[in-house]
Amino acid sequence: MSERTVFQSIPHRHVVSCPPQASVWQAACLMTKANCGSVLVIDVAGVMQGILTERDLMTRVLAKALNAKKTPVSEVMTQNPLCVVPELAVSDAVLILLERGFRHLPIVSSAGKILGVFSIRDALPREIDSAVSLAEFRDSVNDALG
Repeated sequence: MSERTVFQSIPHRHVVSCPPQASVWQAACLMTKANCGSVLVIDVAGVMQGILTERDLMTRVLAKALNAKKTPVSEVMTQNPLCVVPELAVSDAVLILLERGFRHLPIVSSAGKILGVFSIRDALPREIDSAVSLAEFRDSVNDALG
């Protein structure tokens, strides 16, 4: 059985997005309404400027006691997020999430079209197991090589 791609794994093909000048509060409301953990920040030309995640809200807004209704997402978003192509295998995407400490990966076509966001929640247990095994193997090889 061939492994699913990240594009095949995402249940919602609708991209939740907001402009850079939107307030953090507006972005959080969008995330809540869509029941998702991130929102892509896209400018008027359709270019992704960044991603705002639940972790960003917690560490960059709440922990710093910023006013969510007055703070624009452009001030607290993760700029230039790592993106993946839709053909990437889910286990490879999970490995990226594990190794980099991410929770979300925007999916962008080779033509630059934003297709969605991959999350660990989109992976099946066998795909996660495969990624964990590969991560453990890489760690053991790195330890052996010093």
